[in-house]
Amino acid sequence: MKIAVENIKPTIGSIVRVDRSALLTDEVAQRCLELLDDRGVLVFPRIGLSDKEQLAFTDKLGARVNFTNRVPGGDSATQGVYTITLDPKINTEPEYVLGTYFWHMDGMTSPIPPPKASVLSARKVAAKGGQTEFASTFAAYQALPEEDKADIAKLRVMHTVVAAVREVATPESLDPQRRAMKHERPLVWTRKSGRKSMLIGYTADEVVGMSHAEGRALLARLLEWTAQQEFTYRHQWSEGDLVVWDNCGALHRVIPYATDSGRTMHRTSVAGVEAAT
Repeated sequence: MKIAVENIKPTIGSIVRVDRSALLTDEVAQRCLELLDDRGVLVFPRIGLSDKEQLAFTDKLGARVNFTNRVPGGDSATQGVYTITLDPKINTEPEYVLGTYFWHMDGMTSPIPPPKASVLSARKVAAKGGQTEFASTFAAYQALPEEDKADIAKLRVMHTVVAAVREVATPESLDPQRRAMKHERPLVWTRKSGRKSMLIGYTADEVVGMSHAEGRALLARLLEWTAQQEFTYRHQWSEGDLVVWDNCGALHRVIPYATDSGRTMHRTSVAGVEAAT
C-alpha cells in the first residue's frame, strides 16, 4: 500500500494521494484516522467515489450516522447520504443550506454525541463560489493567551437551530420541531486524549450564565480569532474531490454560490464516540 501525504498549512490540512482500490483497506483507514487527528482536514483530489464507495469508506472510519435524514435531501440520493444543494427540486427548505454560508460544526444542536468526522464529495461544482473553508479550533485554542484560556475553561454554550439560520431566516419560518432544537455543550471540549478544541460557530447562541450581550460578544471574538489566516484553509473543489474533516476540531463554511449553479455535494458522517457534555 502506498499513500502520499502533503501538508497544506502548518496548522491545518493535508492532501492525501492513494489508489482508489486501496482506500477501503484497514491499513489506509487507520492511517487516515491518525492523519485526521493530527491535521484536521484531509483532501483526496479527484478520487471520484460512488455513493456506495463513500459509504463504505465512512464505515471504515467508524460507525455511521445520518442526523439530517429528515430534512430535504436527507436520503434523496442513497440511504445514509445527505445531498447538499440549492436545487429546488431536491431542497424545498433552502435556509438550512444557506445557513452553511456561516462558520459552523455539524450536529451541534442535536442531543447526540457530535459527529466525529464529516465526509464530503463533490458531484457538481459551481462555476463561481462554492469553495469550502475550514478553521482549526484546536490550533486557535492552543494559540490563545493563557489568561483567555483560563477565562473560558469552564463556560458552557447553548447551540440552537434558530441561531444557525438567523442570518437567512426568521424563527417563525422554520419547521416548529426543528425550531425547538437546542443543546448545551462545553465551550472548551477536552477529549479523552487530552487535546482541547473550542465548540463554537453560528449555532452557538448564548453563553450560559452570561448576559446576552456579553456572551454574544465573547463568541464573536473567539470566532474572529479562529478565522485568522494561519488557522484556516480554503478548498477549491473539483468534481470527484473527497474531503474529510474532524467535525469538532474544524469549523467549516461554504463561499456563497448561485442558486441555479447546480452545485451538488454528497455528505456522510462518522458518529461521535465522545459525548461533548
